[in-house]
Amino acid sequence: MINYIDLLSETIRRDWDSLALCDWHGEQFTFSQLAGNIERLHLLFDKTGVSEGDKITIYAPNSARWATTFLAINTSGAVTVPLLSDFTSEAVCNLVNHSESIVLFTDKDSWARLDIAQMPALKYVVCISDWSLLWAGEESVSEAFASLDADFAAKFPKGVGKEDINYHFDDMTRLAVINYTSGTTSAPKGVMLRYECFSASIDFAIRHIPASNDYNIVSMLPMGHIYGMVFEFMYPLCCGVTVYYLGKAPAASTLLKAVAEVKPYLIITVPLVMEKVYNNSIKPVLKKTPMKILTAIPGVRQIIFKAIRSKLIAAFGGNVQQFIMGGAALNPDVEKVFRKIGLPYTVGYGMTEAAPLLAYAEPWLFKPGSCGIKLDSAEVKIDSEDPENITGEILAKGTNICSGYFKNPEASEHLFTDDGFLRTGDLGVMDKKGNITIKGRCKTMILSANGQNIYPEEIEACINSMNYVLESLVVDRSGKLVALVRLDEDAIRKAGLTEQDVHDLPENIRRKVNKSQPSYSKITKVEIKKDTFDKTPKGSIKRFLYN
Repeated sequence: MINYIDLLSETIRRDWDSLALCDWHGEQFTFSQLAGNIERLHLLFDKTGVSEGDKITIYAPNSARWATTFLAINTSGAVTVPLLSDFTSEAVCNLVNHSESIVLFTDKDSWARLDIAQMPALKYVVCISDWSLLWAGEESVSEAFASLDADFAAKFPKGVGKEDINYHFDDMTRLAVINYTSGTTSAPKGVMLRYECFSASIDFAIRHIPASNDYNIVSMLPMGHIYGMVFEFMYPLCCGVTVYYLGKAPAASTLLKAVAEVKPYLIITVPLVMEKVYNNSIKPVLKKTPMKILTAIPGVRQIIFKAIRSKLIAAFGGNVQQFIMGGAALNPDVEKVFRKIGLPYTVGYGMTEAAPLLAYAEPWLFKPGSCGIKLDSAEVKIDSEDPENITGEILAKGTNICSGYFKNPEASEHLFTDDGFLRTGDLGVMDKKGNITIKGRCKTMILSANGQNIYPEEIEACINSMNYVLESLVVDRSGKLVALVRLDEDAIRKAGLTEQDVHDLPENIRRKVNKSQPSYSKITKVEIKKDTFDKTPKGSIKRFLYN
């Protein structure tokens, strides 16, 4: 297994003059400039008394300077505490305190909403957009900032050179990151990830998705979440890939403009994004009567499907080797079409506690309906007498698995089995080739009155495949299953449905879905939800809000 800190050092020296981190249509930094900025922040930490193991919080939207700040903290031996930029001010203050952070990097807008009096342990606050001082608790910190230029020039009179780059340290079991999975104010769960956790994940990615400095990637997922942090930043950068940041979550039009210009080699996303692409770009074309006739002819069908695939990949810049989705299951109907047109897609599986990957398969090995093959770098198993046929909890053990939750011993104790396996909380089955199929969450599984296990995700997949449905959530209300459904208003408008047609949709959905369900999984009512569901950063609906 590689040591990713050593690999990063080697990549910076090798690709010295190549672009490393860029804000799309904004600042750009080569690897040499990245190295200089890292050394400058290292010097700042030294002058302000930041030591190995000290906690430093980053609370800001994605940017090249966000990534640089992370690397400077990470290579100094301090512990990074990345917080999602959409956390509330109250949550940020709470998590800064819980993590015992002594430094905060944030943007001016966020800083204006924070109350420094609520974060008494902080020594100083830095503006991430230019690394200027926003607040200092002691005069010595202000003096350190004031003299930083002169001190940096004195230490590196000829500038930072390749010979100055060596971030190596031997103990990779040290704590590297505390990643909070939510902004909760009670008993926060800060996942403790060691340097070796990231090394294991980056090593796996490099072996299965090799990359080089000839490639670009667009970072669109939040960097405060481990999925985007590892696979849109750490792994590609270690390979020499140029990373482009879009800042806050972009609109669809902005995203398509960015990928068309950047020409990324990978698209890392969530199924919902690709399902929107299907509904807006592919489905309308295939539904046209002439197209239905043509795709019924074998030879012509392949030509049409190839043209659709080429057009779709071209819309994403033309260089995409894989569309990698995670965080939720892909709609089965959408998946069938992706298979038909030969789109190079795959669906992976993981969680923050696994840094983050537990299953992945290259597109040509991917089994439809699954979430990939269990990692070859970790032990993944199903807690079941018959893992192929009887659903059980997915368990995992390996170098990539976290050490538990920071300052939360009770939650940490329940996270692992007696023999050290991580309890994922996910239910699934696994075939002989290691393909994992998720059935649901332990906490969301509904036990029917006659003792049958009901997995709401399976019912939701059926509902979501229906016309005019955008997304759904199945909940248990006093022993009865109710489906909360968001309708696709654009599809309804384009189809020209009457007021009566729309009024009849809930009952039509209920009847249709129940035809495919066993008696114990039938829904009794469909409720139309007008507002969007509250979601996690990776796009999953926050189920606990609707039960």
